[in-house]
Amino acid sequence: MKVTAAVFYEVGAPFQIEELDLAEPRPGEVLVQVKAAGVCHSDWHLMTGATKHPLPVVPGHEGAGVVVAAGEGVTRVKLGDHVALNWAPNCGTCFYCLRDRPSLCETYIGPLWAGTMMDGTTRLSQQGQPVYHFSALACFADYTVVPQECCVPLDQDVPLEIAALIGCAVTTGVGAVLNTAKVQPGSSVVVYGAGGVGLNIIMAARLAGAGRIIAVDTHEAKGDLAKSFGATDSVLARPDTVETIKRLTDGRGADTVFEAIGLTAVQEQCLDVVRPGGLVVYVGMSPMGSNTNLPGAIIARQEKTITGSYYGSANTARDFPQYVALYQQGQLDLARLISRQYTLAQINEAYADMLGGEMARGVIVF
Repeated sequence: MKVTAAVFYEVGAPFQIEELDLAEPRPGEVLVQVKAAGVCHSDWHLMTGATKHPLPVVPGHEGAGVVVAAGEGVTRVKLGDHVALNWAPNCGTCFYCLRDRPSLCETYIGPLWAGTMMDGTTRLSQQGQPVYHFSALACFADYTVVPQECCVPLDQDVPLEIAALIGCAVTTGVGAVLNTAKVQPGSSVVVYGAGGVGLNIIMAARLAGAGRIIAVDTHEAKGDLAKSFGATDSVLARPDTVETIKRLTDGRGADTVFEAIGLTAVQEQCLDVVRPGGLVVYVGMSPMGSNTNLPGAIIARQEKTITGSYYGSANTARDFPQYVALYQQGQLDLARLISRQYTLAQINEAYADMLGGEMARGVIVF
């Protein structure tokens, strides 16, 4: 079948809207009509070269849609299901899955970074040449074929724009708080970056009962936005940021510090604002091959812990429905995350707005 997709060809070039061929789903695969896809920095990292990937590729990893066809052996979904798409599929049987770490599943990691399905081929092509799938999803297209393990069925009364955000920003941010850090009531939290992921960290920290939630961003408008989502304080990123945070945390530093940007300099600063015995959580993705300088003597003497949080340490089959329930109960204000909706043809405009820094999340609606 013919599909319309945003295709990325080379570093520094804009997305191109083109017609591609999409093959039918093979055994264990599902054809999804994409209804919404979030505008996320992780796709932009392809354009800057921070993330290396086979090209040409159809990006898009934060999506939701409707199942319209299925290959042989599909049991997890049925035709007509509304699904949020999971960009870190898991097999359920590997070393990590059996230890309740499905976001680290080793079965899919090779094909996922190769931009292919499990059999090593793509379903997307142009004039007979392969076009690769980003993060197993390639949902910057009106239709996509994905492994059934990428599909998490949700109640049909959940708007698909919300379901798309649950597929990445919500799970990454909320999961970092509830699954990875396990933030405690009354504790102090610092969040570097008040974008889509950072705002979800803030909402989850409030949900967990954190007593002080300090948002740090380079854009002044983001401070007011962060407070509207639950931050108690906002700090503009500048040379005295560390001193300001120390003043707000009794001179010790925060109990937990989240970095949701992916900049090595900011990752290093996190160690200065977390208290002795505290926890730093790296949520943002820094460029491949970059290095973060962390002083081992300080880490040891002050017993500071640094950990990563990949996809919010998620078990998506468990967590997606849980976050839907929190949204339906009014505990996660996910609808207000959507600052603007775009058509696929406006994708380059959407990314320009994202880089402008004054929006929470843009969503492409098909």
